[in-house]
Amino acid sequence: MGRILIKLASLFWVIGISSGSARSEPVQVDLELILAVDVSWSMDFDEQKFQRAGYASAMRDPTVIDAIVGGGWGRIAVTYVEWAGSGLQTIIVPWTLIDSAESAHTFAGRLSISRIGRLRRTSISSVLEFAETDFDRNAFQGLRRVVDVSGDGANNQGRPVTVMRDRLVDKGIVINGLPIMIKAGNPGGYFAIPNLDIYYEDCVIGGPASFVIPVDDVNRFATAIRQKMILEIAGRSPPAVPRIVPAQMTRKEPRVDCLIGEKLWRRWREQYDEW
Repeated sequence: MGRILIKLASLFWVIGISSGSARSEPVQVDLELILAVDVSWSMDFDEQKFQRAGYASAMRDPTVIDAIVGGGWGRIAVTYVEWAGSGLQTIIVPWTLIDSAESAHTFAGRLSISRIGRLRRTSISSVLEFAETDFDRNAFQGLRRVVDVSGDGANNQGRPVTVMRDRLVDKGIVINGLPIMIKAGNPGGYFAIPNLDIYYEDCVIGGPASFVIPVDDVNRFATAIRQKMILEIAGRSPPAVPRIVPAQMTRKEPRVDCLIGEKLWRRWREQYDEW
Protein backbone atom coordinates (compact mmCIF):
# COMPACT_ATOMS: atom_id res chain seq x y z
CA MET A 1 0.00 0.00 0.00
CA GLY A 2 2.85 2.36 0.88
CA ARG A 3 4.55 1.73 -2.47
CA ILE A 4 1.29 2.46 -4.32
CA LEU A 5 0.91 5.77 -2.50
CA ILE A 6 4.50 6.73 -3.34
CA LYS A 7 3.94 5.88 -7.01
CA LEU A 8 0.72 7.90 -7.09
CA ALA A 9 2.43 10.86 -5.44
CA SER A 10 5.23 10.67 -8.00
CA LEU A 11 2.71 10.52 -10.83
CA PHE A 12 0.81 13.56 -9.57
CA TRP A 13 4.10 15.44 -9.20
CA VAL A 14 5.03 14.71 -12.83
CA ILE A 15 1.55 15.72 -14.00
CA GLY A 16 1.79 18.93 -11.99
CA ILE A 17 5.14 19.81 -13.54
CA SER A 18 3.86 19.05 -17.04
CA SER A 19 0.69 21.08 -16.63
CA GLY A 20 2.69 23.92 -15.06
CA SER A 21 5.04 23.90 -18.04
CA ALA A 22 2.09 23.97 -20.40
CA ARG A 23 0.59 26.94 -18.58
CA SER A 24 3.92 28.80 -18.74
CA GLU A 25 3.81 28.90 -22.54
CA PRO A 26 2.53 32.43 -23.34
CA VAL A 27 -0.17 33.03 -25.92
CA GLN A 28 1.16 35.08 -28.83
CA VAL A 29 -0.82 38.27 -29.50
CA ASP A 30 -0.36 41.44 -31.51
CA LEU A 31 -0.82 43.67 -28.49
CA GLU A 32 -0.95 43.57 -24.69
CA LEU A 33 -3.06 46.54 -23.66
CA ILE A 34 -3.67 47.86 -20.16
CA LEU A 35 -6.59 50.29 -19.94
CA ALA A 36 -5.73 52.28 -16.80
CA VAL A 37 -8.63 54.52 -15.75
CA ASP A 38 -8.59 57.20 -13.04
CA VAL A 39 -11.22 56.82 -10.30
CA SER A 40 -9.86 59.38 -7.84
CA TRP A 41 -12.23 61.69 -5.96
CA SER A 42 -11.60 64.48 -8.48
CA MET A 43 -13.45 62.40 -11.06
CA ASP A 44 -17.20 63.01 -10.87
CA PHE A 45 -19.47 59.97 -10.99
CA ASP A 46 -20.78 61.14 -14.39
CA GLU A 47 -17.22 61.35 -15.74
CA GLN A 48 -16.49 57.85 -14.49
CA LYS A 49 -19.71 56.57 -16.01
CA PHE A 50 -18.94 58.15 -19.39
CA GLN A 51 -15.41 56.72 -19.28
CA ARG A 52 -16.65 53.20 -18.59
CA ALA A 53 -19.38 53.47 -21.23
CA GLY A 54 -16.85 54.84 -23.73
CA TYR A 55 -14.54 51.86 -23.35
CA ALA A 56 -17.43 49.39 -23.49
CA SER A 57 -18.72 51.08 -26.63
CA ALA A 58 -15.27 51.02 -28.24
CA MET A 59 -14.90 47.28 -27.61
CA ARG A 60 -18.20 46.68 -29.41
CA ASP A 61 -17.36 48.96 -32.34
CA PRO A 62 -16.98 47.07 -35.66
CA THR A 63 -14.01 49.24 -36.68
CA VAL A 64 -12.15 48.35 -33.48
CA ILE A 65 -12.99 44.66 -33.90
CA ASP A 66 -11.81 44.74 -37.52
CA ALA A 67 -8.51 46.28 -36.36
CA ILE A 68 -8.09 43.48 -33.83
CA VAL A 69 -8.80 40.52 -36.14
CA GLY A 70 -6.92 42.18 -39.00
CA GLY A 71 -3.56 42.07 -37.19
CA GLY A 72 -0.78 39.57 -37.74
CA TRP A 73 -1.99 37.16 -35.06
CA GLY A 74 -5.57 38.43 -35.27
CA ARG A 75 -5.86 38.76 -31.50
CA ILE A 76 -4.92 41.04 -28.62
CA ALA A 77 -4.95 40.76 -24.82
CA VAL A 78 -6.65 43.48 -22.76
CA THR A 79 -7.22 44.24 -19.09
CA TYR A 80 -9.18 47.12 -17.50
CA VAL A 81 -7.74 48.59 -14.31
CA GLU A 82 -9.05 51.46 -12.19
CA TRP A 83 -6.51 53.43 -10.17
CA ALA A 84 -6.12 56.33 -7.75
CA GLY A 85 -3.40 56.78 -5.08
CA SER A 86 -0.26 54.73 -4.41
CA GLY A 87 -1.04 51.02 -4.33
CA LEU A 88 -4.70 51.65 -5.15
CA GLN A 89 -5.34 49.68 -8.32
CA THR A 90 -8.41 47.54 -8.89
CA ILE A 91 -8.63 45.04 -11.73
CA ILE A 92 -12.17 45.38 -13.09
CA VAL A 93 -11.71 42.97 -16.02
CA PRO A 94 -8.65 40.68 -15.87
CA TRP A 95 -6.44 39.87 -18.84
CA THR A 96 -8.72 38.67 -21.62
CA LEU A 97 -7.99 37.33 -25.09
CA ILE A 98 -9.90 39.27 -27.75
CA ASP A 99 -9.92 37.47 -31.09
CA SER A 100 -13.47 37.90 -32.37
CA ALA A 101 -16.57 40.05 -32.17
CA GLU A 102 -17.97 37.62 -29.61
CA SER A 103 -15.01 37.90 -27.22
CA ALA A 104 -14.94 41.69 -27.66
CA HIS A 105 -18.64 41.94 -26.79
CA THR A 106 -18.11 39.67 -23.78
CA PHE A 107 -15.35 41.96 -22.50
CA ALA A 108 -17.60 45.00 -23.00
CA GLY A 109 -20.42 43.25 -21.18
CA ARG A 110 -18.26 42.47 -18.16
CA LEU A 111 -17.14 46.08 -18.11
CA SER A 112 -20.70 47.37 -18.28
CA ILE A 113 -21.99 45.40 -15.29
CA SER A 114 -19.05 46.04 -12.94
CA ARG A 115 -19.53 48.47 -10.09
CA ILE A 116 -17.91 51.91 -10.40
CA GLY A 117 -15.74 52.91 -7.44
CA ARG A 118 -13.96 56.00 -6.14
CA LEU A 119 -10.62 56.15 -4.32
CA ARG A 120 -8.31 58.80 -2.88
CA ARG A 121 -5.26 60.65 -4.29
CA THR A 122 -3.68 60.48 -7.75
CA SER A 123 -0.62 58.36 -8.46
CA ILE A 124 0.04 57.89 -12.16
CA SER A 125 3.49 56.59 -11.27
CA SER A 126 1.98 53.86 -9.09
CA VAL A 127 -0.31 52.58 -11.84
CA LEU A 128 2.65 52.58 -14.24
CA GLU A 129 4.61 50.51 -11.73
CA PHE A 130 1.60 48.18 -11.42
CA ALA A 131 1.47 47.91 -15.23
CA GLU A 132 5.14 47.00 -15.43
CA THR A 133 4.57 44.03 -13.12
CA ASP A 134 1.23 43.10 -14.66
CA PHE A 135 2.76 42.71 -18.11
CA ASP A 136 5.33 40.27 -16.73
CA ARG A 137 2.84 38.08 -14.88
CA ASN A 138 0.13 37.68 -17.51
CA ALA A 139 -0.22 34.66 -19.82
CA PHE A 140 0.47 36.56 -23.06
CA GLN A 141 3.38 37.64 -25.20
CA GLY A 142 2.62 40.62 -27.40
CA LEU A 143 4.50 42.16 -30.25
CA ARG A 144 3.77 45.44 -28.46
CA ARG A 145 2.92 46.45 -24.92
CA VAL A 146 0.85 49.58 -24.30
CA VAL A 147 -0.45 51.31 -21.17
CA ASP A 148 -3.38 53.60 -21.86
CA VAL A 149 -3.68 56.12 -18.99
CA SER A 150 -6.76 58.31 -18.61
CA GLY A 151 -7.21 60.84 -15.84
CA ASP A 152 -8.08 64.40 -14.85
CA GLY A 153 -5.14 65.37 -12.66
CA ALA A 154 -1.39 65.40 -12.14
CA ASN A 155 0.58 62.85 -10.15
CA ASN A 156 0.57 63.84 -6.47
CA GLN A 157 1.70 60.68 -4.66
CA GLY A 158 4.38 58.02 -5.05
CA ARG A 159 7.44 58.28 -7.24
CA PRO A 160 7.82 61.13 -9.73
CA VAL A 161 5.86 60.17 -12.82
CA THR A 162 8.83 60.81 -15.12
CA VAL A 163 10.87 58.17 -13.27
CA MET A 164 8.31 55.45 -13.98
CA ARG A 165 7.64 56.74 -17.50
CA ASP A 166 11.31 56.45 -18.40
CA ARG A 167 11.61 53.03 -16.77
CA LEU A 168 8.72 51.62 -18.81
CA VAL A 169 9.86 53.23 -22.05
CA ASP A 170 13.34 51.75 -21.55
CA LYS A 171 11.63 48.33 -21.42
CA GLY A 172 9.89 48.98 -24.74
CA ILE A 173 6.49 49.71 -23.19
CA VAL A 174 4.47 52.51 -24.81
CA ILE A 175 2.42 54.91 -22.68
CA ASN A 176 -0.51 56.81 -24.22
CA GLY A 177 -2.65 59.42 -22.51
CA LEU A 178 -6.28 60.50 -22.40
CA PRO A 179 -6.31 63.67 -20.25
CA ILE A 180 -9.87 64.51 -19.22
CA MET A 181 -10.31 68.27 -19.32
CA ILE A 182 -14.06 68.68 -19.16
CA LYS A 183 -13.67 71.01 -16.19
CA ALA A 184 -10.90 73.03 -17.84
CA GLY A 185 -13.00 76.19 -18.00
CA ASN A 186 -14.00 75.76 -14.37
CA PRO A 187 -11.40 73.54 -12.67
CA GLY A 188 -13.25 73.56 -9.34
CA GLY A 189 -10.55 71.82 -7.36
CA TYR A 190 -7.40 72.72 -5.48
CA PHE A 191 -5.32 70.11 -7.31
CA ALA A 192 -6.59 70.81 -10.84
CA ILE A 193 -4.17 72.24 -13.40
CA PRO A 194 -5.29 74.13 -16.52
CA ASN A 195 -2.76 72.59 -18.94
CA LEU A 196 -3.29 68.91 -18.22
CA ASP A 197 -2.87 67.98 -21.88
CA ILE A 198 0.64 69.50 -21.93
CA TYR A 199 1.43 67.81 -18.62
CA TYR A 200 0.45 64.45 -20.11
CA GLU A 201 2.39 65.16 -23.30
CA ASP A 202 5.61 66.23 -21.56
CA CYS A 203 5.53 64.20 -18.32
CA VAL A 204 3.43 61.04 -18.80
CA ILE A 205 3.42 59.56 -22.30
CA GLY A 206 6.39 57.99 -24.03
CA GLY A 207 7.62 55.38 -26.46
CA PRO A 208 7.37 54.91 -30.23
CA ALA A 209 4.12 56.29 -31.74
CA SER A 210 2.82 57.36 -28.31
CA PHE A 211 0.22 60.11 -28.24
CA VAL A 212 -2.26 62.18 -26.23
CA ILE A 213 -5.92 62.72 -27.05
CA PRO A 214 -7.38 65.47 -24.83
CA VAL A 215 -11.09 65.21 -23.99
CA ASP A 216 -12.71 68.58 -23.27
CA ASP A 217 -16.29 67.64 -24.11
CA VAL A 218 -18.25 64.86 -22.44
CA ASN A 219 -19.86 64.05 -25.80
CA ARG A 220 -16.41 63.20 -27.20
CA PHE A 221 -15.60 60.47 -24.69
CA ALA A 222 -16.72 57.54 -26.83
CA THR A 223 -15.24 58.97 -30.05
CA ALA A 224 -11.88 59.72 -28.44
CA ILE A 225 -11.64 56.28 -26.85
CA ARG A 226 -12.57 54.51 -30.09
CA GLN A 227 -10.05 56.60 -32.04
CA LYS A 228 -7.35 55.90 -29.48
CA MET A 229 -7.93 52.17 -29.36
CA ILE A 230 -7.79 51.83 -33.13
CA LEU A 231 -4.42 53.60 -33.17
CA GLU A 232 -3.13 51.43 -30.32
CA ILE A 233 -4.31 48.18 -31.89
CA ALA A 234 -2.95 49.07 -35.32
CA GLY A 235 0.35 50.30 -33.84
CA ARG A 236 0.42 53.29 -36.15
CA SER A 237 1.70 56.79 -35.57
CA PRO A 238 -1.22 59.16 -34.99
CA PRO A 239 -2.31 61.41 -37.86
CA ALA A 240 -1.53 65.12 -37.77
CA VAL A 241 -4.88 66.39 -36.52
CA PRO A 242 -5.40 69.03 -33.81
CA ARG A 243 -6.92 66.78 -31.14
CA ILE A 244 -4.23 64.08 -31.35
CA VAL A 245 -0.82 65.09 -30.03
CA PRO A 246 2.01 62.68 -30.84
CA ALA A 247 5.00 62.34 -28.53
CA GLN A 248 8.21 64.03 -29.54
CA MET A 249 10.80 61.74 -31.11
CA THR A 250 13.44 63.20 -28.79
CA ARG A 251 12.70 64.06 -25.18
CA LYS A 252 12.58 67.84 -24.82
CA GLU A 253 12.59 70.05 -21.76
CA PRO A 254 9.10 69.90 -20.21
CA ARG A 255 6.97 73.01 -20.71
CA VAL A 256 5.30 72.38 -17.37
CA ASP A 257 6.55 71.37 -13.95
CA CYS A 258 6.29 67.56 -13.84
CA LEU A 259 6.17 67.77 -10.03
CA ILE A 260 3.28 70.27 -9.97
CA GLY A 261 0.89 67.71 -8.45
CA GLU A 262 3.25 66.87 -5.59
CA LYS A 263 3.86 70.58 -4.92
CA LEU A 264 0.14 71.37 -4.85
CA TRP A 265 -0.44 68.53 -2.41
CA ARG A 266 2.42 69.66 -0.17
CA ARG A 267 1.12 73.23 -0.20
CA TRP A 268 -2.37 72.05 0.70
CA ARG A 269 -1.03 69.95 3.58
CA GLU A 270 0.93 72.93 4.93
CA GLN A 271 -2.22 75.08 4.88
CA TYR A 272 -4.24 72.27 6.46
CA ASP A 273 -1.72 71.89 9.29
CA GLU A 274 -1.97 75.62 10.01
CA TRP A 275 -5.75 75.48 10.53
